[in-house]
Amino acid sequence: MSEVIITVRGEHEVHVAAERATVHLTVVQEGSDRQSVVDAALSAATPVRESITTRKESGAVTEWSSRQLDVRADRPWSNDGKRLAPVYRATVDFTATFADISEMSLWATELSAWDGVELGYTEWLLTDETATRLESEVATEAVNVAVTRATAYAKALGLQTVTPLEIADRGLISAGSPPAPKMARAMAFDSAAGAPAMEYAGEDITVSATVEARFSAS
Repeated sequence: MSEVIITVRGEHEVHVAAERATVHLTVVQEGSDRQSVVDAALSAATPVRESITTRKESGAVTEWSSRQLDVRADRPWSNDGKRLAPVYRATVDFTATFADISEMSLWATELSAWDGVELGYTEWLLTDETATRLESEVATEAVNVAVTRATAYAKALGLQTVTPLEIADRGLISAGSPPAPKMARAMAFDSAAGAPAMEYAGEDITVSATVEARFSAS
């Protein structure tokens, strides 16, 4: 039998527990007097900032950020179609990345009961070192899968020698597919404020790789 070209795809993925959690939250105050709303927002933001910096000093928080105060005004309409007096809304956004997931859970539960604090979404993450290592490992295993698959095809045709010709991320040999490897980062949704027992459990993160390879078999 003459030389045969075999094109295959190799995939591999792993599921690992999150190592970091980045919480997004907003301090919100509203009212009819601009200065009072600003003062209330700044006052409400202070204990939030202190709660984060305290945990930064203890090592539970690895990094955090706070955006400047944002103030907006809106003039709502009455039921009879008239514009009402302005309503002012002042917000301060925070993000805090926790290395200690259990401490994050306790902190978020505490803050959910505070007036004017709105908990946003939580990003479940890996450290950069772990992400780099896993992406390398799954890419290597994806190549192994492609080699094994091509070898099986060759043997089914009665061929013995398999020689690699091309290898690429998904979509670079066969058009129309998105590139890989990729990392799927799970999200946790908002929890209701004041809930008696909120539990923030890090969801597994999926790290996957897909490669395409072309071999000659003889």
